[in-house]
Amino acid sequence: MSYEKISTKVLSAIFATGVLSFCGVAGETAMNITFPILMKEFSVTTSTVQWVTTVYLLVVACVVPLSAYLKRSFKMKSIFLVANLLSVLGVLIDFIAPNFGFVVLGRLVQGMGVGFALPLMFNIILERVPSRKIGLMMGVGTLITAVAPAIGPTVGGLLTAYFGWRSIFLVQFPILLASLIAGLRSIEQKSEVKRESFDILSLFAIIFLFLGLILGLHGMADHAFLSFSVLGWLVLGILGLVLLVWRSMKLENPIINLAILKNGRLTGHIVAFFTLQLGSLGMSFILPNYVQLVNHSNTTLAALMILPGAIIGAGFAPFSGIILDKMGARKPILIGASLIVLAQLLFTLFGLSLSNTLILVFYMIFMTGLGVAFGNIMTNGQKQLPLDQRADANAIFNTLQQFAGAVGTTLASLIVALSQTNHKIDFAQATAQGSRNGFRVLLVLAVFQLIVLVSVVKKND
Repeated sequence: MSYEKISTKVLSAIFATGVLSFCGVAGETAMNITFPILMKEFSVTTSTVQWVTTVYLLVVACVVPLSAYLKRSFKMKSIFLVANLLSVLGVLIDFIAPNFGFVVLGRLVQGMGVGFALPLMFNIILERVPSRKIGLMMGVGTLITAVAPAIGPTVGGLLTAYFGWRSIFLVQFPILLASLIAGLRSIEQKSEVKRESFDILSLFAIIFLFLGLILGLHGMADHAFLSFSVLGWLVLGILGLVLLVWRSMKLENPIINLAILKNGRLTGHIVAFFTLQLGSLGMSFILPNYVQLVNHSNTTLAALMILPGAIIGAGFAPFSGIILDKMGARKPILIGASLIVLAQLLFTLFGLSLSNTLILVFYMIFMTGLGVAFGNIMTNGQKQLPLDQRADANAIFNTLQQFAGAVGTTLASLIVALSQTNHKIDFAQATAQGSRNGFRVLLVLAVFQLIVLVSVVKKND
């Protein structure tokens, strides 16, 4: 099988599931640029409008951990059909939304669809793609999810400027329809399906875990740490984690098998993957704000400054998968992680006086490293397990990818906001200082990530 070609049906199935994920993630970041318009149209505050993003991240984070159970219990085509119809329904609700509550409801429904679709794409790759081509196709899958948040703000800004914010959802209809047709024609069932009992306590544990942690992190921006809005939610999240671990160890067939984390090399890959995604989302918050608030450029230019780096990073994703297939995992992963450390060092050294040109160049270095390492860390991490356990690893990787997005953005915004409260200097200078502090923290995380990867990625991988 290692020398087989990838069939047209498999490629079509990957396309169909990837498009669902792409629309959801791109729609999420596209909506971020519409916040001022939504606030004015629906008369809501800044803290309220954030629910458009928060509820989406929360639902995706809660649904993705169920993917291993769903794969074992239901046919892939059934999961895909539900995911597609939920995405279409969510887009429809947002397009016709008469008030802000319906906008949030639409994001919630589409988040459920994306939560089903995202791990399904990687499960199809791991199950249906010949072993010699897995690195390449995992890179393609990573490309789909990596390019979406990068082009979302640019596309969202242009659509909103010329056709209004609802057009962001209108353009998704034909794309989702094409995905539906392709998926129903191409997704085939190869693995055995055996309906398992569903542990409702594990579901509540997952909800408590991510509801508590995400809302607790978001609360840090406006509330004291010891308040219920922060500490109370965080405690709920920790209790959810304890309950989830307990149920995973107690049940014969848990919703998600956390026992696989006893594999130290897998756990190292997961830690590095989470750190990498956290840094990536932190940078995507700091840099556009730096361009606008420090360099006094407009919103469109801020979005366009990020786009070249994002395209380069996305382009390297499948290329790095080819390197992994031919040369092993160690070289592309460590080269990518080293480039990220270099970029963070440059951002830190020039943090107080970053011109738009320097931001463009340094971010291209960062995104090259991200493109080379990101998908390969996920691919090589799952190769540490037998095939029947990879769905659980896939669920963990994709869940932490979503959670890292919330943590990275919140962490970066808090660091920058702390410096912006310094009224002894002007706001632009305070923002530059806060950004440099953010770069310092992300540099430490990047070095930590490189050390972890050196210890867990072996020459024979």
